[in-house]
Amino acid sequence: MTLPVVLVGVVLVAMSISGTAVALPSIGRELDASGSPLNWVVAGYNLAFAAMTLIAGSAADRIGRRRVFIVAALVFAAGFLATALSPAILVTDIARIVSGAGGAGIMAAGGAILASSYDGAARNRAFALMGTMAGIGIAVGPTLSGLLIVATGWRGSFAVFTIIGLLVALGATRARESRASDGGPVDWAGAALFVVALALLMFALLEAPTLGWTHPVILITGIAGLVALVIFGFVQRRSPAPVLAPALVANRGFLGWSLATLTTSIGFLGVLVFLPTYLQAAAGLSPASAGAAMLLLTAPVLIMPMAAVTLVNKGVPARLLIMIALLLVVAGNLWLVMLNADHAVASVAAPLVMIGVGMGASFGITDGQAMALVSANAVGMAAGFLNTLRGAAEALVIAAFSASLIGLLTARLGDTTRAAAVGAGRLTTGAEAAELDAFTWSWHLTQLGVGLLCLMLSIVVAALIHGRAPASRRAT
Repeated sequence: MTLPVVLVGVVLVAMSISGTAVALPSIGRELDASGSPLNWVVAGYNLAFAAMTLIAGSAADRIGRRRVFIVAALVFAAGFLATALSPAILVTDIARIVSGAGGAGIMAAGGAILASSYDGAARNRAFALMGTMAGIGIAVGPTLSGLLIVATGWRGSFAVFTIIGLLVALGATRARESRASDGGPVDWAGAALFVVALALLMFALLEAPTLGWTHPVILITGIAGLVALVIFGFVQRRSPAPVLAPALVANRGFLGWSLATLTTSIGFLGVLVFLPTYLQAAAGLSPASAGAAMLLLTAPVLIMPMAAVTLVNKGVPARLLIMIALLLVVAGNLWLVMLNADHAVASVAAPLVMIGVGMGASFGITDGQAMALVSANAVGMAAGFLNTLRGAAEALVIAAFSASLIGLLTARLGDTTRAAAVGAGRLTTGAEAAELDAFTWSWHLTQLGVGLLCLMLSIVVAALIHGRAPASRRAT
């Protein structure tokens, strides 16, 4: 019962990440929202996911992995229910933050449950299945959400997730409990600092296009976020039971595989979240049609995890596969600089497939390879760290991608309010051509930055994992 429950939880969280992007234009129209308030619907979820995953992983090791998983599923469902009933964008944003915290616990505790239940090739297969289910969720999320929005409205789509979340919590009561043998107290100071640091940095990135990058509020929150992150590092070195053990980060092989998953997340998520809005604005697609078009990106994530782990189990070097995956993600993002509003879907087809294949291969092998390098007592922390990197990348990429799009649109259109509306897919009657041209131009420059960042990170990954193929689980 353990494996099916964890896998259903994983696919639910993945669907909630990819599907929400399709709902943004509908949410924006009904709640009269655009710019950063609307972007917080996705960014708030990912911020909470990033901030809470590491905490949930460490807590799972100490107080019980099944217990954390059940509580997380209930929190996840409560957040989706509040979103479905939300009367205003502020309530929606807060509800999404609650859901993100629940999703973090599902992923971290779920990964820890699998790592403590399986070993060797069985562990590789379990994590590949976890990656496959994440791929299924990401693949069907936009399409299913688009269909649900057309049929029941965006509120109905969120209500469906509420019901499934409750069923996951119920099923998890049949799973086996486990915890670390040397568990200690939760590092609340470290947890609080980590949450504060990410929240401040996210706020600065999302609000900068509206307030201005030199606005005192942006400067203060940005600097405070960096300071909180540095203090977090010092606290972790002195804590007897750190949220993130320094030895884990010092493990070069583990860090290399962790950065690999960070890189693919950066290259994948900006496109996943913001391209559906562009397609609806440029090509006039419905939410369902935009979701279907995103299958070019998400369908490969469905099949590649198991394909990649099968190759690894047959002797193909995992290092070679991950470098190919990273190359595909880099090339796909750079190719999206050719995005064309006149033939929007056709111009993105090939690069979307490349990015999806790279992301799917990464899903299949990075977690298993990284977890083979940590001790059994640290699997919750390690799973939390891996998903925190993904969540942090997702949260910061969404914030940075949004800031870049709105900032460039503002520079081109000369009006922040108008730029925010265009970024939300709402074009001005009579000025559609000029606004769409500006939207496309901002996409080109943003994608160029994402592609170059992924290229630099891929070089770092190659240096860290060179000659460090994991053969068995080692101590941190």
